[in-house]
Formats: sequence, C-alpha cells, structure tokens
Amino acid sequence: MTKIAVLKEVASGETRVAASPETVKKFIGLGASVAVEKGAGLAASISDADYEAVGATIGTASAVIKDADIVLGVQGPDPKALKGAAKGAWIVAGLDPFGQRKRVDEYAAAGVEALAMEFMPRITRAQSMDILSSQSNLSGYKAVIDSAAAYGRAFPMMMTAAGTITAAKAFIMGVGVAGLQAIATARRLGAVVSATDVRSATKEQIESLGAKPIFVENVAGIEGEGAGGYATEMSPEYQKAQAELVSSHIAKQDIVITTALIPGRAAPRLISDVQIASMKPGSVIFDLAVAQGGNVEGSKPDEVVIKHGVKIIGYSNTPAHLAADASALFARNLFNFLSAFWDKEAGKPVLPDDDEITAAIRLTKDGKVVNERLLG
Repeated sequence: MTKIAVLKEVASGETRVAASPETVKKFIGLGASVAVEKGAGLAASISDADYEAVGATIGTASAVIKDADIVLGVQGPDPKALKGAAKGAWIVAGLDPFGQRKRVDEYAAAGVEALAMEFMPRITRAQSMDILSSQSNLSGYKAVIDSAAAYGRAFPMMMTAAGTITAAKAFIMGVGVAGLQAIATARRLGAVVSATDVRSATKEQIESLGAKPIFVENVAGIEGEGAGGYATEMSPEYQKAQAELVSSHIAKQDIVITTALIPGRAAPRLISDVQIASMKPGSVIFDLAVAQGGNVEGSKPDEVVIKHGVKIIGYSNTPAHLAADASALFARNLFNFLSAFWDKEAGKPVLPDDDEITAAIRLTKDGKVVNERLLG
C-alpha cells in the first residue's frame, strides 16, 4: 500500500498545510494510507481529530516519514527531514527551484524524486493542479481587503444626510490571476477600478470585469507574453512609454496593487519613489511581489512602510494570511495531480517520462537533477 506523508510546515510564517480532511479521505479511497504529523493543520483550523475522523494516522515527524512513498508539502521539506522515507520517494510541494537551487541538489543526493508543483505547465488538463493560480486568486483578494483596511476612507461612494463620500480609485498593475481577482474584489467593494498589463490580450478581460484598461497604444509590436501565458520583460521603448502613462495615472489613485512576477527572475520595478511622492497622502500601495524583490521602490516584506504619506504594504507569504481556504485549494491541487496519474493496478501514481507535465515538474530522479530549466 502506498503511504502518503503530510508534514507540518516549518518555514517562518507558513500557516498552510498540504492536505485537508477532504483530500485525505479521497487518497484513502484510492487505496493509499495517509499519515499526518501531529499539529500539521492547526494553523489552518484543522485539528488532528479532523484527520483521524477520515482515516489518517497521526504521529511524530519521524513516524510519519518512515517508509513514506509520497511526501506532501506546501513548501519543500528539509532534505534531512526525509530520512527514513522509502527509496525514490516523491516530494510533491512548492519547491522554489530557482531560489532554493542548492536544496534541489540535496534532494537528488538523497535519492528522492522532487516534483515542483509551481512548474506545472499552463495547459488545460493541468489547470486544476496549478498551485500558483489557486494561491494567487486568494492573494489578489487579500491585497484588496487589507488595502481597504489600511485606507482611512471608504471604498464605495456613499450618499448621506451629511454629504457625499466619493468612491475610492483603485489601480491594478498586472492582470494575471491575482490581478483579475483584485479587480473583481475592488469592484465589489465599490471602488472605481482601472488596470494595466504588458500583455495587450488582457484588455478584454479587464473590461469584462467592469474596469478601465490603461494601455500604451502608440508603441507597436509588443505583446509582452512569454511561454505558458506568463509575462516577459518589456523592451526599453515600451517601458519608457508605459512609465510615462502610468506616472500620470498613479498620481490620481487612492489604492494601487502591483502583481507583476517573472518566473525565476527578480520582480520588475513598476513604481518609483518619485511616483509614490506624486500620490495623495493617505493612499495605499500593496506590493504582491515584495518577497521576490518588490514591484515598488522601498517596499519591505511584512512591514508597513510610509513614504511621502503613502502606506506601502506587502507580505512575504500572502496566501498564508488566508490559511484555511489557501490550504483547502492547495490540497486539492495536489490531489488532482496525483489522482490524475494514479494507476489502480500498481496502487500508486505513475508519471510517464514522455508526459508534458512530468517533463515540466520533475526536478530530480535517480540521484540526478533532470529538469531542463535548472540545467540550462
């Protein structure tokens, strides 16, 4: 019987857990056994009893990892913590392969097969397995909610006997999954919303959510879309035109949310100190890329920075601020992935070497680093 281990996350500020009672029950339904480290779900409002009620065993880290065939994590476990796992065990988690490159080598040396869930390709059949999308959705929502809390005024227009309060103006920079959710949330709260992106294809998506697109129209030939639907870096001409347009627009905004990330690279700088100074005092900027270097000059992870009277906010781990929902979605992503490759006869998941998903997410196998993105 395939043994699946769920470890308690040890990274600072990590409140999520890689399995929920729902997914544990489903794994057991496939014929696996599931062992969960004591207290693994507490920060996500899941008790040990909740796991036991659906058939999991609860134990210490060493008992849980012993003879485990598959280890589930939100962030990659310390290779030393895998001592006692079955030979060739799978590690299925967000492994931050570029940021934790040395650790990938240690996984290879330990003989485990490391599968980086954030490398999941953006193809139709992998959508339900995509941890970046599920977690970004919640991040986009949380960025707006916490910006609203930090903003000393109301979001919607309010007509009262004492006079009218004008609606807040919110500007979303970067219209991926997080950006789209930020637009939708800001609109629900009653703000007047505008948005921009380097990919011209997002214009219709912005309009469909009732927001105003802010785009450079006069610089031809730049789509800004790279492999797998992710944004790429822009040309100098485009950056200059974009900066001029955005500068004039930012000065009129109350709330700005930046969401721009480039996989494997430092986050692009979108807002300069000069632009911050042009904003009204009391405005709020939320930098969703602060942990990757930041889109906003002067932003710091997990600190509220005040510059020119403007509050700049950003969390090193935004989804962890919504632990219960983030865990539920993350756990489903992992289950959807493993169940899609589950071989009933073998009683375990089997990854074909020639599968597009395998090639994308497999980092190590048979003691070697095998992923092209890490070897290139």
